[in-house]
This record gives sequence, C-alpha cells and structure tokens, in this order.
Amino acid sequence: MATATVPQIPARTTRAQIDDFLAQKRIAMVGLSRHPQDFTRHIMREFVRRGYEVIPVHPHTKVLAGHVCYAKVQDIRPAVLAALLVTRPEVSEQVVRDCAEAGIQQVWLHRGGGAGAVSEGAVKFCREHGMSVIAGECPMMFLDPPAFIHRVHGLVNKVMGKYPK
Repeated sequence: MATATVPQIPARTTRAQIDDFLAQKRIAMVGLSRHPQDFTRHIMREFVRRGYEVIPVHPHTKVLAGHVCYAKVQDIRPAVLAALLVTRPEVSEQVVRDCAEAGIQQVWLHRGGGAGAVSEGAVKFCREHGMSVIAGECPMMFLDPPAFIHRVHGLVNKVMGKYPK
C-alpha cells in the first residue's frame, strides 16, 4: 500500500514561498479590523489596489470595506487557496485549522511588529499538515514595488540577516 508523502516545509520562510503566495491573486484575509484607519485595512487596500481580490473574514460583520465578509474561511465560495492572517496570535491556531478544513494550503501569519499573528501552535499545525506557512514577515515588504517605508524595513532585515532567501 502506497503512503502519501507530506511536502517538506522549510524551517524558515523562503522567498519562493512568499512569491508563490503572492502569485495567488484571490486570497482570504482573516482578522481585518472594522476600523478604517487600522493597519490591517491599509494592507487590504494596498492588495486591492495591486489587483488582488481580497475576501475579508471576520466573525462579527457581513460587510467590510464594501466587500462581502465571511464568518469563517470554510464559508468562502468559490474557495480560496491562500489566506493572510492578521489575527491575534491566540486565535491563529484555530484559524489555520479552519484553513486546513477549507483546503487552503498557503498561510501567511502576518508580523509587522510584536508577535503579529504568529503562534507556535499555528506554525506547528501548518507544518504537520503539509501547509506552506510564512511565519512572520509583513507582505508589504514583498509587493512589487514596495512603498518607501517597506523598502527600508526590508533593507534593515537584509542587513540583520533576517530577510528570506
């Protein structure tokens, strides 16, 4: 009997993972704030401006920034293949479980400062289930071309040896 092989997920995020994620032009964004000036909404606006279809996921609202909003990633039809989490770390593990149930294989746990959406449990779950996980990083550094402040952030990470290769 043949056994399924689990893809090897790198211990550290690679630039190839980031490029593969950003190649998805239809993504779920989980944990968006209902406050228009919040940084998560800025990320959403920038993705939309660059031609992405962003599907907001928030359990307490039906419309967000003029977009239909879903309570869970499993509710999105047609399904998406990638999800950007801007959640609190304490809910990220449940969200990645939801992503796995929905068939989402690419997960980005946003981190601009502090813990961001990254939690050890969420990362471990993704890796154990063969999901590509970007554990940290701010996607704004990798959009082409990045805005000035995000270029600076990327440069600082390169100098410190933290930029994905």
